[in-house]
Amino acid sequence: MPDDFPIVDAHQHFWDLERNYHPWLCDPEPIAFRYGDYSAIRRTYMPSDYRVDSAGHRIVKTVHVEAEWDRSTPVAETRWLESVAAEHGLPSAIVGHAEPDRDDIEEVLAGHAASPLVRGIRHKPAAAARPDEARRGAKGSMDDPKWRAGYALLERFGLSYDLQTPWWHLPAAADLAADFPATQIIINHTGLPADRSPEGLAGWRRALQEVAARPNVALKISGLGRPGLPWTVEANGPIIRDAIAIFGVDRCMFASNYPVDRLAGPFATIFAGFRAAVADLGEAEQRLLFHDNAIRFYRL
Repeated sequence: MPDDFPIVDAHQHFWDLERNYHPWLCDPEPIAFRYGDYSAIRRTYMPSDYRVDSAGHRIVKTVHVEAEWDRSTPVAETRWLESVAAEHGLPSAIVGHAEPDRDDIEEVLAGHAASPLVRGIRHKPAAAARPDEARRGAKGSMDDPKWRAGYALLERFGLSYDLQTPWWHLPAAADLAADFPATQIIINHTGLPADRSPEGLAGWRRALQEVAARPNVALKISGLGRPGLPWTVEANGPIIRDAIAIFGVDRCMFASNYPVDRLAGPFATIFAGFRAAVADLGEAEQRLLFHDNAIRFYRL
């Protein structure tokens, strides 16, 4: 793959902590975070910072995914990002936040959909902390009738759904995809394979296989960091190759998750790892993973 290969970064974040309220970044008390200590990213991060981090890579477009903005005003993040894009040329598209079971979900979706940059929404449904605690039908989950009633509105507004959930809830996602076949689902962060034990990875693979059977589901390969450990292709290459084998090269896309994944490794290390993991694929297949699929799924 040539060094000037065009890349669409399908998942990144900006925040201005002097102007806007992101509780997890602004509040004195940190949250429990899957990468552990995240104090290093509790500072403003804007397109100029992203361009420094991604220097040496031909980033042609980016997709901004909601960054845990104040949940009382989700559409305000979209309006702010429109101004950022107008001034800085990034992001190229937006995935806003919406809780499908909130009472004013139709108004929130209409607010997002009014932006020409918005392609979809992200929401993290109610989830169990461990596979053996997973139960179907919980309030706020993908099975909840009120949640599903809000989700059903995505088709009317022409919006896709970015799903971030532990892999043990992907069977519910498979049913959601089957029941709403016109809505594109994009699974975030490789289905969160945090448990790298043989048993954990076997469960992750089974869950991916179940949801990959639905043609309206795609996968973002990103978010592969682990607390206190560096990002290495030795650790993450097998995960990447398994994910692509399950979903196929036409339904996967690479993404930085920057600046969050700065906690796992430099931008260059992560993208070099992506490239090394798929070095045996032809250039056309690599182009799908790094560029073309994101263009298609996010309508860029």
